[in-house]
Amino acid sequence: MAASRLAAIVDSSYDAIIGKDLNSIITDWNRAAERVFGYTAEEAIGQSILMLIPDGLQGEEADIISRVRRGEMVASYETTRRRKDGTYISVSLTVSPIRDGTGKIIGASKIARDISAAKESEHRIRLLMREVNHRVKNQFAVVLSVIRETSRRAKDPVEFEQQVRDRVMALSRSHDLLVSSEWAGASLLDLLQEHLKPFGHDGQVTLSGPLVTLQPTAVQHLGMAIHELGSNSAKFGAFSSDMGGVSIEWHVVPGEDGRQVFKVAWDETFPQAHLAQTATAGFGSVVLRRVAPQALSGSATLEHQPGHIKWALEAPVDSSLVSPLNERILVGAGEEKSAP
Repeated sequence: MAASRLAAIVDSSYDAIIGKDLNSIITDWNRAAERVFGYTAEEAIGQSILMLIPDGLQGEEADIISRVRRGEMVASYETTRRRKDGTYISVSLTVSPIRDGTGKIIGASKIARDISAAKESEHRIRLLMREVNHRVKNQFAVVLSVIRETSRRAKDPVEFEQQVRDRVMALSRSHDLLVSSEWAGASLLDLLQEHLKPFGHDGQVTLSGPLVTLQPTAVQHLGMAIHELGSNSAKFGAFSSDMGGVSIEWHVVPGEDGRQVFKVAWDETFPQAHLAQTATAGFGSVVLRRVAPQALSGSATLEHQPGHIKWALEAPVDSSLVSPLNERILVGAGEEKSAP
């Protein structure tokens, strides 16, 4: 009864359990071993365990067998093994001696746990951390630039503190979108809504364009540009009253050289009594005219007249977008619609 129960436990184990003799010939092979390594029990039993070990690691087996002969248990360690189809998997191995009824060592049992998923996850985390480190350093450089440029133009310490705080918070909103996607990018629609939300004039804003995903660099720099335009609007333009409005449209079109071009435009109208002081002569001007377009390998124009401001940017798709799609969206007055 005990033997049959033990056999059932071994056979139902999620881990591969393999028995072998002291000549490294496989004697036992449970169902999990079939799943992990791809060989059926009929194919594996009677074969050398070396068929699972990559050429450069076969020295491991000689060391294991010598330790088993001395009666030692080989503590869990991580290594690589080869499947029937030739692919390699990461496994955690534990090896223990097998004794007969007299206590004589006659073989070894090996428990192999597939840790490929865990290893892949560790690899992705390391890559992500390196990317985050790189991006954070870039953010530090941007913050220092914000502080330097704002200090040159602020009228007093109170204005300086407020402007720096607002601009750093804008960077933080873009950063949050990137973190949520593991720095893969962010939807332009999400970016616009996130940066316009603090101004509280949804009913005066219309957003229209295809569903596109921005590259991380575009998320950061377009976010800065939208913040500067929104801040100016809140002080001098449409967002300073309930009159006027902002239309933001974007398109993906063929360029003259055959490459696709991403275009986005902010078009704002407001009562002519409001004299727009858009960031044509401050840090915002630097962002809108130079920083944002250069970061995307593109160009931009900024036009302002009494009652009207238009900022337009165009850049190659391959330096600004992850994936342009055909579906279009229209968001206006708090309502969202989609159309093919």
